[in-house]
Amino acid sequence: MQITHYAAIAVIAFAVSMLTTAQMIPFLRKKQFGQFIREEGPQAHLSKAGTPTMGGIAMVLGITVALIASSFITGSFGAEKLAILLSMYAFGLVGFIDDFNKIAKRQNEGLTPKQKLALQLLFGLALAVFMMVREGTSVLIPFAGITVDFGILYIPFVVFVEVAMANSVNLTDGLDGLASSTSAIVAACFAVIGIFVLPTGNEPMAAAAQAVFGATLGFLVYNHYPARIFMGDTGSMALGGVLSATAIVGHVEWLLPIAGMIYVCEALSVIIQVTYFKKTGGKRVFRMAPIHHHFELGGWHETKVVRVFCIFTFICCVIAVLSVM
Repeated sequence: MQITHYAAIAVIAFAVSMLTTAQMIPFLRKKQFGQFIREEGPQAHLSKAGTPTMGGIAMVLGITVALIASSFITGSFGAEKLAILLSMYAFGLVGFIDDFNKIAKRQNEGLTPKQKLALQLLFGLALAVFMMVREGTSVLIPFAGITVDFGILYIPFVVFVEVAMANSVNLTDGLDGLASSTSAIVAACFAVIGIFVLPTGNEPMAAAAQAVFGATLGFLVYNHYPARIFMGDTGSMALGGVLSATAIVGHVEWLLPIAGMIYVCEALSVIIQVTYFKKTGGKRVFRMAPIHHHFELGGWHETKVVRVFCIFTFICCVIAVLSVM
């Protein structure tokens, strides 16, 4: 597929996502689907209460339309693209239920952790079995330039990748434009790898990555500081699901913690904070977790945090590309 075709996929996703987001803002305001802010969070965020949420639906629609359009451009849809879409829908559904429960209860609580995990494990298992049956169990190892057959261990490996990615992206979504901008960079990285780097290329992976890239940028038009709409768990869970599925379809799962190192840092900061807090009877490592709040409470404006995290993500993505060249 020509470069112009991949560019067209990104443009379609961008346009659909941006236009849908613009339409959703007044609709969500009218329905009073506003974000509830944690009282224990940064005090500066309390002014964001009531900002429309669940805007991730626009990204999901943009990615869907763009991937379907790619089948007309290439003449083939393929089971891999369907698996990517279903993964996005499945994890997005978990986020949607969570968001809807929060809005219905008028508080910042949705599904219980056990409910979320159970659904995520189920959906991750479905993708793992599909990939094992259709594509085999080989995984590319970065830097080494070899593929390793994981055998039966491939199933728990893929499940872990899906669940960890979805929750890590969810934790990253805490500042205006943070999750959408960093995810756009990670998606662009996988598009480059799928188009230019992998020996035979990987059209489903590249097309999906371009769709995510365009959709996140389209949403970012209204999600950058000061955000007029939030993606909610609907969007962050869907992004985690679609990005991990994109990497899994390309057999480059190990690139996720490299390109998406910012997600790893966000998740680890929460794990470290909670563990240390319990072990020491109330002491903290960070001012607040996830780590973007640590920098925010340290005096950085949230736009600076987003800018620095994006630069960090870009550097990590360059390393990811070099690791498979």
